[in-house]
Amino acid sequence: MIVGVSHMDNPGHDLHNMKHDDVLQPGRQAEIVALTQDLARFKPTQVAIEQDKAPANDKYAAYLADTLPPSRNERVQLGFRLAKLAGLTTIQGIDADGDFPYPPVKAYAESRGLGPLLAKQNADIDRQITAESKLLAEKGIAAELRYLNDPARLKNDNAFYRTMLRIGADDTQPGADLLTGWYRRNFLICAKLLQVAQPGDRIVVFYGAGHAFLLRQCVEETPGFRLVEPNDYLKPS
Repeated sequence: MIVGVSHMDNPGHDLHNMKHDDVLQPGRQAEIVALTQDLARFKPTQVAIEQDKAPANDKYAAYLADTLPPSRNERVQLGFRLAKLAGLTTIQGIDADGDFPYPPVKAYAESRGLGPLLAKQNADIDRQITAESKLLAEKGIAAELRYLNDPARLKNDNAFYRTMLRIGADDTQPGADLLTGWYRRNFLICAKLLQVAQPGDRIVVFYGAGHAFLLRQCVEETPGFRLVEPNDYLKPS
């Protein structure tokens, strides 16, 4: 089960960022408890998160010992919480470093008359973030997660990356370079996921929603694995 999420602690590291309110306030905590209980019905045997292995292990151990300081990060709020609820003593940190060379794409597009193409793609994403923010404010975190993990929306989102292939010519291909770095990182993440999986495992993966399309594709196309939809477990608002 690949669960695409937004970054609840608002690190602002992405090209486009959704602004979360304080998930530590009581109302949001009640929502997170409820949706985590919904996901627990999947009976996960492993939980994987967007973090390197060593810090994930250390922080999860502190979480189990009740010595981890309060954190708004989705790794803690969703990943650690679900793992503890499932009775797991370890968690899987499967993140991988990667390049996302967007500035050369932007520079090439603006110098070759392709600025409007790039502007349209970015405006489409901004509209989606506005819709997501409205959904979060009006219907809550579970509704936001259902929106982020809708298969049709995920497929449409991937169009941004494929459109980048139009930015370039001949031997200068900044768009293809961008996708090469992006796909490489996601392949590395999926490789780590496949390598920790054991026969019979039921794995829940919490990752930034931008990764969800490629991670889902990797699972679907790998023999011996079956993709499970989180929206089959998350209750509608």
